[in-house]
Amino acid sequence: MSPSISRRRALAAAAAAGLGLPAAASHAAPQPSRRGGQFDQVRVATYNASLNRAKAGELLRDLQTGKDAQIRAVAEVIQINNPDILLLNEFDADEDGAGADLFRSKYLEVGQNGRTPVFYPYSFTAPVNTGVPSGLDLNGDGIADGPDDAWGYGEFPGQYGMVILSRHPILTEQVRTFQKLRWADMPSNLLPTEYYGEHAADLRLSSKSHWDVPVQVGSSTVHVLAAHPTPPSFDGPEKRNQRRNNDEIRLWADYLSPGRRSQWIVDDAGTYGGLAARENFVILGDYNSDPVDGDSWPGAIDQLLTHPRVRDTKPHSAGAVEAAEQGGANADHGTDPQYDTADFGDTPGPGNLRVDYVLPAKSLQIVSSAVYWPESGQPGSELTGTHPFPTSDHRLVRVDLQVRA
Repeated sequence: MSPSISRRRALAAAAAAGLGLPAAASHAAPQPSRRGGQFDQVRVATYNASLNRAKAGELLRDLQTGKDAQIRAVAEVIQINNPDILLLNEFDADEDGAGADLFRSKYLEVGQNGRTPVFYPYSFTAPVNTGVPSGLDLNGDGIADGPDDAWGYGEFPGQYGMVILSRHPILTEQVRTFQKLRWADMPSNLLPTEYYGEHAADLRLSSKSHWDVPVQVGSSTVHVLAAHPTPPSFDGPEKRNQRRNNDEIRLWADYLSPGRRSQWIVDDAGTYGGLAARENFVILGDYNSDPVDGDSWPGAIDQLLTHPRVRDTKPHSAGAVEAAEQGGANADHGTDPQYDTADFGDTPGPGNLRVDYVLPAKSLQIVSSAVYWPESGQPGSELTGTHPFPTSDHRLVRVDLQVRA
């Protein structure tokens, strides 16, 4: 693991107070009241920012310049929404966490297009499975090399990685990661053993990793459960990616079920079991699964949406409704388009889907939720746009919570 604490500790107090947009910026996301009586109001967000590159080191190079157009636009979206805790998916990882530091110092802490800078004194990142060679011929082409033979699909180690940024202290010593958890160890799993043959027992479950990152908010601890399951696409008849996506989602469903259902789970430090029933949590990430549409294994994301400990606040946007009018695959969708979070190809392609989630515990009080997807012509729509997207094909999703101070 390579947790990183920003050198800008002097800015932490100002950050915690909630730096936002100038009052004149009418399209800013409503800024949460950070303290109200016995509660802190906390904005938690997830954003698949598509900050991945084709080769190792390319993202670091772009971050170092401070001038990359896509990264600046991503930073502006974050500055507008001003979350207190943020998970970034598809942020290429590096060994020492330098990328997260550069993103903060060169982009987030610099006002983009007149926005007010944002400051995150705490961050966390850790190794992921994408691009890490398995040494096994997993795709059966006779060669134990390449992105299909990595523990998680990727051209190089760390591609499509994850980063958590926070204004609140991250309890680093209590973090649990599940990078090396074996798929075969999950009871009643969907592992296609005939496809993988003798290698089936060795496969890792998580295509990137699953992290339980406790964050101290006032007198409370909120467990950030972060993941990015593999897309349930690019499959053969064995449906290996659909199956893996389903079981990656199921990992958190089991983790939130203390007792026998979670006793099989073991983290990278060798500790068994799930999350205690008394603990607060919020599930974050791009789970690549829509409740109705797309290629998901039937009921995959419902394992979380209908879990007895989970609350679905159903974040939505007007921009998603407008984007669904593109037609193509969208015309046959069953999910209400206002809940979509990603703008995928329509002809061919799965159309726009709800795949990015902020799912808090029912023990937490909810203030509001939203998907940042302005309608065309509205302020901020230039940051989402249409293909080729200025930022990402995914949209930032946020939920405002009240946590005991």
